[in-house]
Amino acid sequence: MSTPASTIFEENRSRLFGIAYRMVGTVMDAEDLVQDTYLRWQTATLADIRSPQAWLTTAITRLCINHLQSARVQRESYVGPWLPEPLLEQRHSEPDQNGALADSLSFAFLLLLETLTPTERAVFILREAFEYEFAEIATVVEKSEANCRQILTRARKRLDERRPRYDASEADAEKLVPSFLAAVRNGDLNALLEAMANDVVLIADGGGKATAVPRPVHGPEPIAKLLINLSRRYQNAAEEIHRAIVNGLPGFVSFLDKVPRRVVAFGVQGGRINALFVITNPDKLRHIAYPAK
Repeated sequence: MSTPASTIFEENRSRLFGIAYRMVGTVMDAEDLVQDTYLRWQTATLADIRSPQAWLTTAITRLCINHLQSARVQRESYVGPWLPEPLLEQRHSEPDQNGALADSLSFAFLLLLETLTPTERAVFILREAFEYEFAEIATVVEKSEANCRQILTRARKRLDERRPRYDASEADAEKLVPSFLAAVRNGDLNALLEAMANDVVLIADGGGKATAVPRPVHGPEPIAKLLINLSRRYQNAAEEIHRAIVNGLPGFVSFLDKVPRRVVAFGVQGGRINALFVITNPDKLRHIAYPAK
């Protein structure tokens, strides 16, 4: 008895979402693209398809490349810094994650992918994160194998030159996040300075729809003073903080009346924070549910 088409698709759904999210950087768009792929799959003739996984990978990747052509224009007119939508650990888990697959979810890495063309991004993601063979990738992006190898070499060189390596263990994160939040609330400037690396950067994405600094902030002292001032101005006793793993990084989600207000992720190297990613754009928080008791 042949496997039903819907079952085959569900077996591949997590992988398809993983490809789409890394390609486009937004949860809602990735889910829409997965749904578009499903609609195409429903009209396909299974008897003519030798490899369902290859067919589905090709379909979602080409849809993502097309989507990115318009997304790039939208991001050029975006208000303030653009960050990917936060992906919390419990969503769309990939049980077979390897190190490269997990690393490819970080905010810093997804921002670097923005510097690649859609085709370069597809080649890099399929090869580096999902370990597809060059013959498979060549079919997906409609290039020769040799061309795909060249594209990967160029993309890898460009990304590796700027790619940060975060190394916080779960135990380190358990200590770091609560103490950092306490220092912000208490206005403890010295504690904040001690927690951050000299080259720390804060990137905030409000999309013009919520409070956020309009450009990246560099350096421990400017960031510490900014956070203390913002905390004094906007601190709300009713706000709830829930710890979370955000795109593979330690972080938290703050809720007010069970509505997500901001997501913060910490990039940590050598025991110190060297990146803070803050998302307050409500459009990028819609998919985050208040945690069940």
